[in-house]
Parts: sequence; structure tokens; C-alpha cells
Amino acid sequence: MLNVANLTVRFPSRFGDVTAIEDVSIAIAPGEIHGLVGESGAGKSTVGAAIIGLLQAPGFVADGTMTLADTDLRSLTPIEAHNLRGKRISMIFQDPQTSLNPLMRVEDQLIETIQAHEKISAKNARARAVDILEEIGIQNASERITAYPHQFSGGMRQRVVIALALCTNPKLIIADEPTTALDVAVQSQVLDLIKELATSRKIGFMLITHDIGVIAQIADRVSVMRSGKVLETGATAQVLGNPQHPYTQTLLDSVPPLDRKNDRFRVPEDEGTQSRKDAGDRAERWLLKGVQQEKIGLKIDNLRVDFPGVRTSLWRKPDAFTALHDISFEVKPGSILGLVGESGSGKSTLAKAITGLVNPTAGRLELGNETLPFGKLRTRGHSSRQIIQMIFQDPYSSLNSRHRIGAILSEPLWLYGLVTDAKERRELAAAMLDLVGMAPESIDKYPHQFSGGQRQRIAVARALLARPRFLICDEPTSALDVSIQAEILNLLKDLQSKFGLTILFISHNLAVVRQMSDDVVVLRSGRIEEFDEVKNVFQNPKSEYTRELLSLTPVLPASWI
Repeated sequence: MLNVANLTVRFPSRFGDVTAIEDVSIAIAPGEIHGLVGESGAGKSTVGAAIIGLLQAPGFVADGTMTLADTDLRSLTPIEAHNLRGKRISMIFQDPQTSLNPLMRVEDQLIETIQAHEKISAKNARARAVDILEEIGIQNASERITAYPHQFSGGMRQRVVIALALCTNPKLIIADEPTTALDVAVQSQVLDLIKELATSRKIGFMLITHDIGVIAQIADRVSVMRSGKVLETGATAQVLGNPQHPYTQTLLDSVPPLDRKNDRFRVPEDEGTQSRKDAGDRAERWLLKGVQQEKIGLKIDNLRVDFPGVRTSLWRKPDAFTALHDISFEVKPGSILGLVGESGSGKSTLAKAITGLVNPTAGRLELGNETLPFGKLRTRGHSSRQIIQMIFQDPYSSLNSRHRIGAILSEPLWLYGLVTDAKERRELAAAMLDLVGMAPESIDKYPHQFSGGQRQRIAVARALLARPRFLICDEPTSALDVSIQAEILNLLKDLQSKFGLTILFISHNLAVVRQMSDDVVVLRSGRIEEFDEVKNVFQNPKSEYTRELLSLTPVLPASWI
């Protein structure tokens, strides 16, 4: 159905053409799911963009052939390519929130897409849209179709995006990281849906992802990419079960296992990341000087968080929504506690309550021997503002895009009065970059000039420069490929061990939590389902919900490891 042969894509620049992908060949049969894996910058999304005709200017196809059935995709005029997109080739993007128009009802978006490619009445287009929503598992589709995107959960929004891709009966769907930000329960539903559509409709799927567990679960064939080239391709069991290329072997070694805990992960040797042995001695001495105190723990006692409801009438008091129901547990000093649960379970709300960004309704937070004030009562000058630091999920949006890295890293130093001299602040910021495996000259660049993994290292450096004793990591590796994820996990393990940090590690990836945590709390609908040592939770879970989460986690078959 799809045949891509010797595809080469280049991007002109003032220093000459940059080759993004080189000599790539991929074939996809009807009803086949072909996985495309590789680290960030490997060229996976560029391949998909070239096929569907959405290459970002000034990129161009320099060589090779692309055919969909009997259609030569390279010979199409702009109008012909526009008509083909959505009709015969559709795309599912990573973030459904940005893929859907927030100002339009789902109904209008589906009808508009159908009518753009067919001469059909709005009534008939709506009937087809309802049928498609029902097919992909949205209950009460005739009623839900009138809702806006924000009125759906993350998993339901992703189903709507899939419905948009399906509504014109395409032959090929390019799914670019369709499950990255989803918890394991919703991810399992979306993957089951993709498998069902490939089987029932004979749709070919190009599944672009960095999650090798997902590829192992549903892909028929897989191609491994790096630096714009396909290093290995073939049946999934063949490539992942018996990898021939050293990079594929290293990539598989970087996948965190669910059944055991590794001390460290293997990462590709030529990543260009500096060795930890070369880390800045000055930054280490400065951090160690700040952690001479006793390790600090956190006690949470009957914590409750309510959010006010939306008033729908002048005469009716809005119902409050309870995000956390009387939560109680303890993070031991110098330990790492993993916090897991599906979307909406209350993980991020708990983190915000600890940092003072959300005002709890009741309960008690005790950091060390000090009771923490709630929300706005915790003033800017309160000691916990420095002691507790947070690493967010998306480093790009959490770093100020208008500031150079030096200014971003220096901010905690002057904000908390740790270093008064501007020159000394800059030198310490450069040393901290060295400590987290970044070149010190990176200090004069902007966030957009770095990869996702490098930006996450910068976010770690910024948190450390506040000399924290309690670190909250909120999904710090969910958007990273396995090799970069392995580097960040190794880095966090080293820092926690060396500086005695207490860490709350929030993630929907149970395999990552298995590697990082000493204890685990499982949240569901704002309540604790299970709280125990990591070994007991993963080897002998007491809660049926925990067992369900473990069973839904994509893993490599034991025979392939």
C-alpha cells in the first residue's frame, strides 16, 4: 500500500544543506502496523511529514520515491496533495488538546472535515460522525458530540482525534506519539483501538513512538532510526527479540524493566554528553556545603483538597469537587517515594499542595519538624520555598524562552540570597551545568537551542541551585525517548545518593517508578489504594487496581530480554 524507497530530506541553511533523513526505505501493507522508533532527532516525524506532505519550510525531498498504491506522492501538485491529505492519508498528533479547536464543538470539527472531502449534507455528515464516535468507544455519542474538547478527558480527546483521522476512510494513518502523555489505562484503550481499526478496516498505520514497550505490544514490523538513517528493520519479534545492530541493543538495554530494579541504565556511548567524572567540583562542594544538615522527610496527615464547582444557577450553590480525600502517608528522610495513578487521580494536585500552589481544605503537612502553612499563608520568604523544589514534566514550557540559560540558572541564587556577586553566580551556574552533564558554554544559549533531554538537565540544574532538601519530580521523563530517559534517571539517582535528597517521584510509567523508588503510593480518584515498599507493590500487590495497572503496562516479552 505504501512504499517509500531511498527517501532523503534536506533543510537549506546559510552553512549549507542539512540532511535530516537519508536513504530511508519503508513499506506498509494494508492492515499492518509499522513502528518507527529512535531517539529524539532521529528523523521519525520528518519521515511522516514528508509522506503526508507537511514538511516544514524550507525542508524539501531531495531524493527517493513515495507511492501510495498507484499514486506517486512526489508528483502531486499542491492542490492534489491538499485533497489527498485527510482523504487517503490522515495523521494523529501527539497532543489532542492542541490538535482540536477549543472554540468549536466536536460535532462541528467532524462535520467540517467530512464535508471538506465529500459532497455530503451536514445531516448525513453528522450521522456518520456519530457512528465513528460510537465505533471508537465513546458512549452516548449522539449527546457527547455536542461537547467542546475541554469537556473530555485526555483519553477521550485522543479518541476524538482518532475519529477525525477516520472520518474520511483513509488508507494510511500516521500516528505520531499518540500515547505519550496518557496513563497506562488510557494508553491501553487507545492501543487496543488502533489494533482493532487495523484489523477491521485494513488501515495501514505508521506508529511513531519512543516507547519500545508499545511497539512490542502492537506493531507487526519495526524500523529503528538514528541520525536520519534506518539502522535495522524487519518483523518486530526479529528486530527486538534478536537485535543485530549495536544501537538497537543499547536502546533495548535502556528500557526500564518492570520485574527488577537496576542500579544504572546503559546509554549510547556517543551521545556527546560529558562524563559524570568531569562534573564541576566546585558545584559539588557548594551543594555538599548546603546539605550538611540532617536529611529531611515529609509527613502528610489527613490532607483534603476541594475545588469549588461551577455555578449554573443564581439559586443553586455549586457542588465542590474533592480532588484528595484525607490522604495520609510519609516520605522517609533521604528516600525516594514513587507516586502513581491514572489521569485525574490527584497526583499533581498533591504536589501543588505540598509546594503551596494549591490551598488544602483540611489536614496537616509536616516537613521535618516544621508544620507547613497552607497555600497563600506560605509567604514568599518562608523557608520551605527554597527547601522544596520542583522539576516539571515539560522543560520547554517551564524555562523562560526569552532568557539565556545563565539568567535562568542564576535566578534561584539571587532570589534566595545564596550568592550576592553576579560574577560568582555565573561561574556557579556554569559549574552546575558541568555537574549535570552539560557543556559550561551552554550558559549563553537559549532554551530552544537544546534538545528535550538537555532542557530537562537544565531544569534539574536550576532546581539544585536552590540547594533543596526535598525535590518533587512531576513526570520528568514522560516525553523523553528511552535513551535520554535513561540518562536523566541515572543523573537523578546519582544526585539523590550523593547529596541525600528526599524525592517525591510522580509518574504514570510504572517501570520508571520501579527503578527510582524505595516506597510507592498508588492513588485512585483522590484516595490511596496502596502504600508499601516498592518490592512488595510490584511483586505482591494487595490492591486489585494496582494489579490492573501492572497488567496494562507495556513490557518487552521475557524471551526478548
